[in-house]
Amino acid sequence: MVAASTVLGAAGEHYVMCQLLRRGLIAALAPVGVPNCDIVVTDDIGDRLCAVQVKTRVEKGSDGGWHMGKKHESIVSDRLFYAFLDFGKTLTDPPSCFLIPSALVADVLQRSYAVWLSTPGKKGQQRKDTDMRRFLPDFDKTGVHIGCGPNWLAPYKEAWNSLVSVSAADK
Repeated sequence: MVAASTVLGAAGEHYVMCQLLRRGLIAALAPVGVPNCDIVVTDDIGDRLCAVQVKTRVEKGSDGGWHMGKKHESIVSDRLFYAFLDFGKTLTDPPSCFLIPSALVADVLQRSYAVWLSTPGKKGQQRKDTDMRRFLPDFDKTGVHIGCGPNWLAPYKEAWNSLVSVSAADK
């Protein structure tokens, strides 16, 4: 049997591809094993090219965030975007997608993890360094104050045009 997280991830990738195709971009799944992108995007004549890494979740847990790794702190490219997709609690909930440049994701992950690591745990203990990171819609809720509180993701919600215009300056 296929793991639920694998199926959820595939659903997220196909949802993002659908949204890109609807906007006239050519989108295709990257080959299996490509480490830093799930979808390759171009226009109909191959002028605009970017990559998208999709992070998908359903409404579980209290922080509303997405799992990330330490490696995401250093993956930065002008043409790499993350699509943070939330499918909600039920199959009838409308999905929400946030399209964010990789440089911003790397910066937020670095800063939030440094603050988290430097603050004591629930019992006052020193936190242990780990490779796991969380990308959150509201870091303030968890006590990690880095200027990314409630609604900080609002400008990126359904920002599909950021991918459409990524290389408009090249023309």
